[in-house]
Amino acid sequence: MAGGRKALGALAFAWAIALAALLSLAVAVALFGNPRAGAPVIRLDLELRAVHPVKPAQRQAANVNLIGAGAQPTASLPAPPAASVTPAPNAMQTPTVLPPQIVPAQIGKPVSAGRALIADPALIEQSAQGPLPRIADDGRTPLAAYAPPTVAAPGQPKIAIVVGGLGISARQTAAAIAQLPSGITLAFAPYDADVQRWIGEARKQGHEVLLEVPMEPYDFPDSDPGPHTLRAAAGEDTNIDRLSWSLSRVTGYVGITNLLGSRFITDADALEPVMTDLARRGLMFFDDGSSQHSVAPDVAKRVGEPFAQAATTIDVIQTGMEIDQRLSELETRARLSGSAAGAGFLYPVTLDRLSVWAKGLPGRGIALVPASAIVTPPK
Repeated sequence: MAGGRKALGALAFAWAIALAALLSLAVAVALFGNPRAGAPVIRLDLELRAVHPVKPAQRQAANVNLIGAGAQPTASLPAPPAASVTPAPNAMQTPTVLPPQIVPAQIGKPVSAGRALIADPALIEQSAQGPLPRIADDGRTPLAAYAPPTVAAPGQPKIAIVVGGLGISARQTAAAIAQLPSGITLAFAPYDADVQRWIGEARKQGHEVLLEVPMEPYDFPDSDPGPHTLRAAAGEDTNIDRLSWSLSRVTGYVGITNLLGSRFITDADALEPVMTDLARRGLMFFDDGSSQHSVAPDVAKRVGEPFAQAATTIDVIQTGMEIDQRLSELETRARLSGSAAGAGFLYPVTLDRLSVWAKGLPGRGIALVPASAIVTPPK
């Protein structure tokens, strides 16, 4: 019993010491404050966002989600969180100045942009949708009339480069027209209301112009090239009507190229009526080469459609080293076959590398030519 009383006494003494320590701490805080109250505190609010890889064939659909004729494009991928940094005054972007509108609503006489023809009533079929290209009564085709001259010696290897994505962003379109050498063909999407202005500026600077016609990709509608998309299951009449809508937006182009289209361009039954209509109108078809299973070469040969196809997309990987390598491969192909074509997008790195590469071509004995200069003629 005496041992138990001693143990209880020791325990009570320990509790008394602990209670006294707590009371002393409380008194100290009350008198002197929390010693860490003035220390700086960092709080991070983190938001986790899913990142989805973008396939090369989806590069244009990933840049814009076109919502209608004349509508302003909007980003189709989630935009990054806005930075809370105010740029310096000299870093602010100035608005892009639009080129003048030189093509009137009613085209009554030939219209030129500088020295380049951009509209000719003899090459226009008036329709309810707008002016459609046609072969003139004297046999002239839009392909021949709107193509710039080709500067190449007989037997000289030729390379054509088509850069697409113009007519979506005014700033990027202006940069491409100003920066790229005139021998490069530019392809414009048909949606924005100012596309005709930019085509006029491109023709004034000596560029050949193609029209990008939206076509169904395999992952439609996840990748959506926009309204009036040609679709494999839509039927001939529907697709020709949609094609006519695109063709009627602007004038001054030598032909069309596919905007996406990995699904549509592999379906011969869907593609053949489109090719036939293009041949009837005197336009060329440029296959951007993004689909390994394209039937466009065979269909074009069957219906007598002027045709060219890109051997490679030069900016699948958007680095200067990779783009330079693809361009070098095109040079090798041109020397072996006489001509070669490549396709790209108006990424800043693409514009930079093309500008540097083109300057050295004459010294390597290769001619940079518009896409119309390497078409396979109809038979």
